[in-house]
Amino acid sequence: SSQTIARLTANGHLHRIHRGVYAVGHTALTVHGRWLAAVLACGPNAVLSHHPAAALHELRTTPTGVIHVTGLGKRRIDGVRCHVSRSVPEEDRTTILAIPVTTLARTFLDYAEIATPRHLRQALATAERSNRLNFVALEAVIERNPGRHGTKALNDALKAFKPEDPRIRSHMERRFLAAIRQAGLPEPLCNVYVDGLLVDFYWPDAGLVIEVDSFAFHRSRAAFEEDRRRDAIHTVAGRRTLRPTYRRIEHETEALLQDISRLLRARGPG
Repeated sequence: SSQTIARLTANGHLHRIHRGVYAVGHTALTVHGRWLAAVLACGPNAVLSHHPAAALHELRTTPTGVIHVTGLGKRRIDGVRCHVSRSVPEEDRTTILAIPVTTLARTFLDYAEIATPRHLRQALATAERSNRLNFVALEAVIERNPGRHGTKALNDALKAFKPEDPRIRSHMERRFLAAIRQAGLPEPLCNVYVDGLLVDFYWPDAGLVIEVDSFAFHRSRAAFEEDRRRDAIHTVAGRRTLRPTYRRIEHETEALLQDISRLLRARGPG
């Protein structure tokens, strides 16, 4: 009740952050706590979006200043900019660290409205390096949200975007490909799109995808979750995924090549 809230506020158990949103026990909120408070203040079905969503997806550094939230209605909240959207489809919503937030694809569409072309390209490159850039998902989110101001900027950035090297992007990939050739195994396609995802190596006849994992790009929780999501997409499409680590490529090369040889001899999809 309002009386209980007033009593708890008076004795320091609750601290008002926004109307109807309180911190419990203290006001030393982390940036994630401030983002969650802003989302709650913007009402049911609101989601973190734009700059802070890009930061939560680890596409950019944590922004300072106004917190951007997308919701169904306009609200005047100090320190929060509430963008009005007729709806945020379930396909464009996710949760990270208990914070409702736009999906990676929808975040790119929103971010394209306010980011400079350089910052947008940098965000695309960051997603590509961590194997999270999905062109199919980006095209789908553009179709689901016609008339958005960020559409042209995002389309222009995608057309201009080029991975750092269209074929081999790292020493580890070069080392792996050299081992494949030395063993006389069929040569894979390198850095190609499969099921809308950029993969390191692909054998179409065997339906085999190999992603060369490095600790530097896969040590965060977001990257860990994204790897599993990507593997699930390939599995549903009838493909198999193998993720050899640096240690296995360098120190267990023969055993790894034997595993790959057996997978290549096995029947692929269809």
